[in-house]
Amino acid sequence: MTTTQNLLVELFVEELPPKALKKLGDAFAGVLAEQLKALGLATPASTVTAFASPRRLAAHLTAVADKAADKAVQQKLMPVTVGLDAGGNATPALLKKLQALGADVSDPAAAVAALKRAPDGKAEALFYDSVLPGAMLQEGLQKALLESLAKLPIPKVMSYQLESDCELPGWTSVNFVRPAHGLVALHGSTVVPVKALGLSAGNSTQGHRFEAAVSPVVFKDADSYAATLQGDGAVIASFEGRKAEIARQLAAAAAKVGNGARPIEDDALLDEVTALVERPNVLTCAFEQEFLDVPQECLILTMKANQKYFPLLDAAGKLTHQFLVVSNISPTDASFVIGGNERVVRPRLADAKFFFDQDRKKTLASRVEGLSKVVYHNKLGTQGERVERVRAIAQSIAEQLGDATLVAQADQAAQLAKTDLVTDMVGEFPELQGTMGRYYALNDGLGEVVADAIEDHYKPRFAGDTLPRNTAGVVVALADKLETLVGMFGIGNLPTGDRDPFALRRHALGVIRMLVEKDLPLDMGALLAGAVPAFGDKITDASAALADFIYDRLAGSLREQGYSAQEVDAVLALRPQRLALVEKQLAAVRAFAALPESPALAAANKRVANILKKAGEVDAHVNPELLQEKAEQDLYAALQRFVPEANAQFDAGDYTASLQTLAVLRAPVDAFFDDVMVNAEQMDLRLNRQGLLKSLHDAMNRVADLSRLAA
Repeated sequence: MTTTQNLLVELFVEELPPKALKKLGDAFAGVLAEQLKALGLATPASTVTAFASPRRLAAHLTAVADKAADKAVQQKLMPVTVGLDAGGNATPALLKKLQALGADVSDPAAAVAALKRAPDGKAEALFYDSVLPGAMLQEGLQKALLESLAKLPIPKVMSYQLESDCELPGWTSVNFVRPAHGLVALHGSTVVPVKALGLSAGNSTQGHRFEAAVSPVVFKDADSYAATLQGDGAVIASFEGRKAEIARQLAAAAAKVGNGARPIEDDALLDEVTALVERPNVLTCAFEQEFLDVPQECLILTMKANQKYFPLLDAAGKLTHQFLVVSNISPTDASFVIGGNERVVRPRLADAKFFFDQDRKKTLASRVEGLSKVVYHNKLGTQGERVERVRAIAQSIAEQLGDATLVAQADQAAQLAKTDLVTDMVGEFPELQGTMGRYYALNDGLGEVVADAIEDHYKPRFAGDTLPRNTAGVVVALADKLETLVGMFGIGNLPTGDRDPFALRRHALGVIRMLVEKDLPLDMGALLAGAVPAFGDKITDASAALADFIYDRLAGSLREQGYSAQEVDAVLALRPQRLALVEKQLAAVRAFAALPESPALAAANKRVANILKKAGEVDAHVNPELLQEKAEQDLYAALQRFVPEANAQFDAGDYTASLQTLAVLRAPVDAFFDDVMVNAEQMDLRLNRQGLLKSLHDAMNRVADLSRLAA
């Protein structure tokens, strides 16, 4: 009789890599459950719970059977003409096949009688019905466990030795993310005798290194795992449970500090700390107030990156001299733990203060020369050469957007934007590039416009990031990203698949966002062409390929915003130069597509485009005297009447009204194609009719290529 109970599997190991822990835990439980369901030992309704702590991966799965249900299987053997002779008796080939399948062939006639005949294509074939016994839990779990270990997304494998358990002395080499020391497999309260990584399953594990109440921690059944491990082992096994407990304690500790204090929000840091502790204990520590003279970004970064501390901010968002530590031990007297953490952080903060003080002794302007010694790319020269290219591109953009003041501000910001790369602080903390440039620019008395532009020229750095605060910042950010894109495309250094070491996709999206969200009156083609001369003979002009790349990124971004592929294709087919107007064009296309005239006009546009493509170069000129048919005269009259109005609406930026005005052309267009032969034998009539269609095509497709809307 089949017994269904809950299953618990735990692998106890040495400290796992913290940044990979959550992914490892989810993968271990997910694959284990998936394999057991595939074997029929668990049902589709069985729920899996993943556990992951610094020293263990575990999975709890409900409703697992000790034996999978038997499965009826029908196997095709061979055509009847091959399996049976003229007298209906089994051939040697059939008997051999049946024997291989484990069938009883002692009585060939009975064996043949048990087979089924059924059509198989044009012939008739023999089929053998059998029952495949369901997998037993031990063999099924053994297979699922090995599969889940093999599929773990291990960042880096370790090799370690196990002493051989056979009679011959020696060692066995094992490859895994960390050395494994224990295996638990419980079906209800019964141990399932599976093996992995040289370990045999049992019902016990180790708890917290220092605070476990008992050792080993023994589980009475699968369902008591989490509670027993927390009670006897002082370990919160659930990753999400520990994370929630840390967040709760952080909030409580901040509230106790008062004055609106709150821990810095950083989900990645919270995940990493969750992966470092088994039972969290949040403690409040402090450092000397004098360190607050250092820019808070420096102090926050060193506390988060190097120490995994949570800095405390006041109600205004300014850094305080207190911070929170998530300890893995809970001593009665926490003063030693607090004091130890305060002693550890002090030299880090002192280093940051030293770097800040030293850096301010030199102006940013005095560091420009140093950039000529920093290699940017072996084909594109030094950072110094790059700065000059960015300056040239920025000047061209600034002249289009503003006056001499903007040109001067953008030029100064572009010249100094990279100088903080050769400061001690950015040398220690590369993440602060731009941020430190702003502080040092203010220290040099350069004013907020230039200082903000220096910091903001890296923006947007990621999806959802803010854009530069002022126009000078936008100019330098555009110039910097265009320099990277034009340069890398110009030397053939393009992104491939998932590889994009120079973040060209991100730079392209940054250019798009600034042009669109800042509503800049800049043409895409002119921007790209204007950046090329700054490189001299270092690159070849790849503006066409780069334009395709940028429009591809724009298309993807618009589809993510909810526009259909057809709508996006229709608008971008015209390669609109003012990207800030694209969303208005898309709205117009969407409104046009909802009109009853839309399908017919889209189909007509497609037909017109094909005719003109075959005709080659066609002049949009019509001689009214050569219009012989009433349908072509009516179409010409409609164009004369409605196109000027549509053009005026287009020029005023009312794209929706422009397309809706042209929707009245449906009837004369339909009549034209019903009654008029475009490719007339008389050449002057043919050219005139092609000119009429060219006029129609030009008028209809100013907002978008409407033929792309045709089904």
